[in-house]
Amino acid sequence: MDRRYRFRRIVNFLNLTTPLGLLIAAIGGATRRSGPDGLVLAYGYRYRFPIAGAFTVGNVVITRRDRLGETLIRHESRHASQWAWCLGLPMLPLYLLAMLVSVLVCGDQASYNPFERLAGLDAGGYPRRPPRWRVRAGERPRE
Repeated sequence: MDRRYRFRRIVNFLNLTTPLGLLIAAIGGATRRSGPDGLVLAYGYRYRFPIAGAFTVGNVVITRRDRLGETLIRHESRHASQWAWCLGLPMLPLYLLAMLVSVLVCGDQASYNPFERLAGLDAGGYPRRPPRWRVRAGERPRE
């Protein structure tokens, strides 16, 4: 494994986000498997919250699906790095604030969320919506 991913794995374990992710996966009844670059892939999560194809806590990628595509795993891997850069739990309020700003700007939780933009909107399956002030009255925003 590349040194940067080993470092990320250590940081996310020490900042307690990976143990939190493992706990969330266990409570959700997910089956865990080793993934690429030090990730833990947790399949079969039974709860409908949060609403996403997958979500990452520390180095744990959690999904209701029974498999994930390589593109989505790379997207979630970038979120694992964001957890490390934010030194753990401060990522959660920062991410929620970024979601709120994005909803206010364009009515979508991801299009103007810097965490999602840096992880790759397309890779995460998110549409690119224009800001509200660029959409004319009576016109539907493009997806």
